[in-house]
Amino acid sequence: MESLDLRVLEDVKAWRMAGHAVTLVTVVETWGSAPRPPGALLAVRDDGVVSGSVSGGCVEDDLIARTKAALNQPAEERASKPSMMAYGVSKEEAARFGLPCGGTLRLVQEPVLHTGWIDEVLHRTASHQLVSRTLTLANGESVLRPAVRGQTMQFDGLTLTTLFGPRWRLLLIGAGQLSYAVAAMATALDFEVLVCDPREEYAHNLFDQPMPQVRRLQGMPDDVVRDLPADAHTAIVALTHDPKLDDMALLEALGSPAFYVGALGSRRNQEARKKRLAEHFDLTPMQLDRLHGPVGLRIGARTPAEIAVSIVAEIIQVKNRVSPQAAATTVDSARATS
Repeated sequence: MESLDLRVLEDVKAWRMAGHAVTLVTVVETWGSAPRPPGALLAVRDDGVVSGSVSGGCVEDDLIARTKAALNQPAEERASKPSMMAYGVSKEEAARFGLPCGGTLRLVQEPVLHTGWIDEVLHRTASHQLVSRTLTLANGESVLRPAVRGQTMQFDGLTLTTLFGPRWRLLLIGAGQLSYAVAAMATALDFEVLVCDPREEYAHNLFDQPMPQVRRLQGMPDDVVRDLPADAHTAIVALTHDPKLDDMALLEALGSPAFYVGALGSRRNQEARKKRLAEHFDLTPMQLDRLHGPVGLRIGARTPAEIAVSIVAEIIQVKNRVSPQAAATTVDSARATS
């Protein structure tokens, strides 16, 4: 679940509180080159205003028109239960709606009659919890349960289980020039960005140019990592180049569920760091293997901005569970066909 979809739920809640009728549409199955994945959300209110997307724009105009018309029927004639609909079933329809390569979308339309479940989802995800919601199409009832990273959306034609997770979070240890570049790129990708740097020279000014969307955390890095606490939606990158700060943060990070842990430094420095961590802090080989170092993808980066690109790209690669081998195969294939 991306935070874009959480914003859809926030809009749905606000619209219902303002008295609008609202339909929530969820992508449940795709074939071919459908642009949006299963679980993607679109909300349509009775005046045609929308939030989110189910196809990147291919079918939205038709879907909005149909949904708006349905919402503006007399209250007693409006749908009160979820229903199925599909786009692109035939080649002709796929071409009409601009679905590439004959793509097909199956959608669940759900009239939003109550927002209690939305309140609960927003509350849990704000607390960095991952939540599943199981919707029964026959009666529109839903149940919320705790979920785990790796769980996927499920649809059997009778029930739909979707996942709602917190924003992806990036903690940077160090507030120098490289951290600024990484923070700028990560915020553009909708990460929640946190920075910790207890050094005196950075005490009064987090960055030379203020970045309001980045939040500074006070304290020593190891305490900050432990107090977050770092979870499966958190990436941690140590960029101070000071072992006294980086190593203590990494000690806590490598023992946490954080999905990505990286550290700046040469290969020689990384080997020395791993040796220190193993000898003095009893980290296991499995925990040490989690450390991405030298941090970032190998793209020949030299400037702070280029290094930031490599770091953020590797975080995205790990977040999306793309193996380095699969990524290399994709690049080679693209080169062969270009």
